[in-house]
Amino acid sequence: AAGLWTVFTLGGVGSKASAQLEQCSPLASQSLLLLLIFFYFLVSDNTAFSSSNPHTFQINFNSLYTALCEQQKSDQATLLLYMLLHQNSNVRTYVLARTDIENLV
Repeated sequence: AAGLWTVFTLGGVGSKASAQLEQCSPLASQSLLLLLIFFYFLVSDNTAFSSSNPHTFQINFNSLYTALCEQQKSDQATLLLYMLLHQNSNVRTYVLARTDIENLV
């Protein structure tokens, strides 16, 4: 089990980068964690999408992609990217259409 945990945490490398991100930008770190919490509850509670008048908002995928590329050493950013790719077909389509996907990988 310890070996599997090491694979998921990248041997602790992501944790060190997360600590560095939190020290240099605590607001960004807390905002990212808040986004993960919101995203988790939206995915786990499908009744939130059953409203006849859903609230919509626009997001700049280019800015999101750039921010995620810059923060891929953070466990939280990697988890957010994973959740977005698997749960949001618009994000998945945008990322697959990018010609500079090596920046993300």
